[in-house]
Amino acid sequence: MTKLIVNVETGEENVRELTKAEKDQEKIDAANFKVKFEAEKAEAEAKAIAKAELLNRLGLTADELQTILG
Repeated sequence: MTKLIVNVETGEENVRELTKAEKDQEKIDAANFKVKFEAEKAEAEAKAIAKAELLNRLGLTADELQTILG
């Protein structure tokens, strides 16, 4: 895996191989991103289910609720 380094003042571009530490950090960052993404996805799904259950208890559709709320 490589890393692009750009000097914005001169426009000079350099490409170099990642160090072992950088590769390890990439793996950690990817794993952390996956955990965060899955947690956010689960939270969104739980909210959608709760909303659907509430609408069902009220006997309303989402469109009807939008009409009521204006």
